[in-house]
Formats: sequence, C-alpha cells, structure tokens
Amino acid sequence: MHDSLIQNDMNAPAWKGGDVPYKASYGKLMMWFFLITDTLTFSAFLAGYGYCRFKYKEIWPVPEDVFTHFPFLSGNHPLLFVALMTFILIMSSVTMVLAVNYGHKMQKNKVILWLSLTIVGGILFLSSQAWEWGHFIHGDKGAVELKTSEVVHIVEEKEIYSVYELMGVSSYDGYKYFDLTEFIDRFAEEENLRVRLSNKTFLDHSASIDYLEKNAKKVLLGANLKSNEYGHVLFADYFFFITGFHGFHVFSGVILLIILLINTIIGTYEKRGHYEMVEKIGLYWHFVDLVWVFVFTFFYLV
Repeated sequence: MHDSLIQNDMNAPAWKGGDVPYKASYGKLMMWFFLITDTLTFSAFLAGYGYCRFKYKEIWPVPEDVFTHFPFLSGNHPLLFVALMTFILIMSSVTMVLAVNYGHKMQKNKVILWLSLTIVGGILFLSSQAWEWGHFIHGDKGAVELKTSEVVHIVEEKEIYSVYELMGVSSYDGYKYFDLTEFIDRFAEEENLRVRLSNKTFLDHSASIDYLEKNAKKVLLGANLKSNEYGHVLFADYFFFITGFHGFHVFSGVILLIILLINTIIGTYEKRGHYEMVEKIGLYWHFVDLVWVFVFTFFYLV
C-alpha cells in the first residue's frame, strides 16, 4: 500500500495546485525581455549624461535657467512646464491601469473610455514636448560664443539679459544673426549690463567690453547640435538625444494604443475572450512613464 502511494506521487505532476504561480504567456515574457533591454539602453544614455554633467560641472548649464517658460505666460517659471508634462504622463499611466482593470472584467465600453483618455494624454505630452523643443531650438535670450568655443551670457543684476532686447528686436521676428561689432557697440551703451562667464562669475561693465572685444567670436541664437546659447554644446546634444529617444517611445506607444483602441471597438478581444493585449501594451506604457521620471530627475532636477 505504501509503495503504491509513492509510485502515484512519482507519476503525479511536479506542481500540484489550482493556478500555476508565475505563469505568463509568451507575449508577456517577450514584452518583459524587451523592456529589460530598453532599460539598459536608457541607463547607458543617462549614465553618459551624468558623466559629462559632472566632468564639466563648472560650466554646465543650469536647467532652472534654461527651461523657464510657460506657454501664454510672461516672466520666468523655472521647470513649471516640464512639471506639467510629467503630470500629464503620470496621469496617462493611471488611465492605462483603469483600462487594464476593466479589460480583466470584460467591460468593453469602459476599456474604450480609458484607452481613449490614455491616447489623449500621450498626444498632449508629445505636443508639449514639441513646444519645448521648438522653444529650445529657437532660443529667447541669446549668448556670445568665444574663440575658445565657450559661451558667456549678458546679465543685468545677475539675471540673463536678452540679446534680442539689447538689439531692439523681438525674438519672434525671425532674426537668426546679429553683427558682432554692432552687438558690442550696443552693449557698451548699456552701463547696467555685464558679462557672466561660463563658470558663473561676473565681470564689471568696462571689463566686460574689453573681454568681448578680445574674445568674442559670434552671437549665438538658439540651440542645435553644433552650438548652444544656453551653455556647453553637449547639454543640447544630450537634450535632443535623450528626450527625443523617449519621445519616440511615447509616439510608438500612442500608435500602439490607437491600434489597440480600434481592435477593442470592433470587438477583437471580445471574440478572443480576453484583453491580454491591453495588459501587454499597458506594460510598455508604464515603462515609458517610469523612464520619464528618471529623465526628469537626472536631466532637469540634478
């Protein structure tokens, strides 16, 4: 009798129970593998940014001085717009959770509602990022590039003074070039203005004029991959690359969500008897949100 029970146990499944713990479909496993590899990619980018940030810490731009604008509001609002973008993306993660929850409950109409709101959140974030990129590329204050490729700013009482204002034109008039000699002459006329060096030290007015006459190369307006009015050119390079790479992920996520919404509307997942695809895309969307939290922290706050 005892030998018979032992034999039965040997022939029984290795795991006996109702549900199999840790059971995951092929699709979920592949999504997790993809997210892990993507995590390593973003980690490498942020590590590279951190290395340059601290290697050139004396002359690295301060994000609070760069991202100061908010649409339709005048004055400086440091990082307020970026904080709004972060809030929008986090809230879209909440709506994604609700879409997955109602998918488990097989409530099609509510899945459609919350997926739609998630898509709206993604589009709002991308639109906000496009505005931020446009403002960063266009510039609003300008700076002076030296013969050594360093960048210095014009200041009034330690606040960056707009080159456009000094030259008497609006930054929205399309000006992308100012004559250096005319610029220095205008600067010399304004005794309240000084030069702030790349290491954040200040020269008095007369010393600033002499410094510009000897060292200035050209007036910088805006930022691109070769020059950056806000400071070190690597700051602009990393800004475009890291936020652009993340923005591509958000754009891809929005496209996937739109396809998901269409399939939900036509009843594809009702026919399958489950909404697992919503859950898989939800994993990707939460990953995109989490990555932005790290980008926001490393790039804008540190």
